[in-house]
Amino acid sequence: MTVEAAVEAPTAPATRMSAVERREQILVAATAVFGAKTYVGTTTDEVARAAGVSQPYVVRLFGTKEKLYIEVIQRAYGRVLDAFRQALPGPVESRGERLGAAYTGLLVERGMLPVIAGSTAMGGEAEIGRVAREGFSSLWRFARVEGGFSADEARTFFAIGMLINTVVGLRLTGDYGTEVTATEVLDECFPDAVEKVRAFLPRADEPW
Repeated sequence: MTVEAAVEAPTAPATRMSAVERREQILVAATAVFGAKTYVGTTTDEVARAAGVSQPYVVRLFGTKEKLYIEVIQRAYGRVLDAFRQALPGPVESRGERLGAAYTGLLVERGMLPVIAGSTAMGGEAEIGRVAREGFSSLWRFARVEGGFSADEARTFFAIGMLINTVVGLRLTGDYGTEVTATEVLDECFPDAVEKVRAFLPRADEPW
């Protein structure tokens, strides 16, 4: 499946899409493309094709590729924060499991977790780095303030999240059951949802 195929081609709507809906459509497409090809490897033309719009339209809405990417990572961190807040209510003893399930649940949107992981490698970029740091800080503050995690609990929780990002980025799901390390890592990261996660992620030889 191509990157473009990961985002459904828009069908002719009964009514004209609003500017907000069109913007969201492009951000979803951009998340899939950036997640598959990274910031450096992506062009606005590829995003436009995936979204089913023209490249000049993308530029008119977002300006530069950098500004588009910034909105993509802001949206991604916002989605994580919203998912965490929805999952938080419940017994304190199982909050980590609930938040972890909410995080992996974001795999349903192509590119979401790879975009977040990719943003952490761009701290040296002036604007992108600033936005990525703000996004990460918002999640840490949530864990410490709203979630009530101790500093040590937050450290462990985010370490597991980074491990999940590694699993996603390396596409270890394709080796599950045939390679000892991949099988053990996946069982540890997704003890109750390995098959569900494997269904969402492509194998190493498949495009996003």
